[in-house]
Amino acid sequence: MDTEKTNPNTLQVEEDDDPPMLSPQAIEALRELLAEQNRTIDTDSGATAVSGGDVALVTEDWRLSQFWYDRETAETVAKEVHALCSSIDSPSVACLACPTLYVYLKKLHPNIPVQLLEYDKRFEKYGSEFTFYDYNEPEELPSSLKHACQIVVADPPYLSKECLDKVAQTIAFLAHPGDFHLLLLTGQVQKDRAAELLGLRPCQFRPQHSSKLGNEFRLFTNYDPGMRLGGWEEEQ
Repeated sequence: MDTEKTNPNTLQVEEDDDPPMLSPQAIEALRELLAEQNRTIDTDSGATAVSGGDVALVTEDWRLSQFWYDRETAETVAKEVHALCSSIDSPSVACLACPTLYVYLKKLHPNIPVQLLEYDKRFEKYGSEFTFYDYNEPEELPSSLKHACQIVVADPPYLSKECLDKVAQTIAFLAHPGDFHLLLLTGQVQKDRAAELLGLRPCQFRPQHSSKLGNEFRLFTNYDPGMRLGGWEEEQ
């Protein structure tokens, strides 16, 4: 369990890993949050519809350590992506292992071109906007995505150096030359590595998850968000 992350966007889990366990209080909190968000469950397809939009997010599979962002986190990051897109003539966005964000972007800003890169093939229902992604093969992606994305939002599936190193290779593959914006959502434990490997700094805004996970998560960027996202955290 040292490298497993209780993460909203897990790509894969080792067969001998123990699935993350939720307390009764966490399960009840999740039920309350889902009711608040007015989500409806399609029991035939296992899809969770986001109220007010046509794009549906598949239900969490806790056996795969899948835990989605809460509404405030998803909407805040989607708003930031939209703000970045407004300053780009022809924006192209990649959601790297963060399907919650993809769904909220399509709900709130359906005209933004977004590509979801994910291991879970249930997301194939999103058609041409889905690309299968295994972080163990960081550059096994369509050539059309190479250096094609001005904005990448990434959520590595594990809190390990190896995982972040490989995800960084994928980010380099996707990154558009020149002006490129990166948002990384991962654990606080990756702070130093994110700075060393990708030149990222943490923002004041703290991501949260619907299931009230105990891990401390942070949002890092390679650009100064100004007053957005609470601004960069002051360096100690």
